[in-house]
Amino acid sequence: MTYGARLSNSFYGVWELYVVTGGISVDWPEHSFGQTGPVPTLQERTDALARLGFVLVDDAGWQWQEHPTGVTDHVHLLASANVRRKDGAA
Repeated sequence: MTYGARLSNSFYGVWELYVVTGGISVDWPEHSFGQTGPVPTLQERTDALARLGFVLVDDAGWQWQEHPTGVTDHVHLLASANVRRKDGAA
């Protein structure tokens, strides 16, 4: 089974990674990088996913989206990638 991993800069600009596993969002596995910049590296994201019990699916890459809140306002960035549990469980 595959899940969607999301990397976003939160309301306060801190980078957070979470995995959408279904159910309500408070139950989703999550990791805060505790930094507003720079964007966490691919290795940092991979390590965080591993700590949460997930790995990228074969050939998965991170897809980036930009969500402007206004012409002169802060831009929220969101990256997503397909992941699976490390142990292969559903």
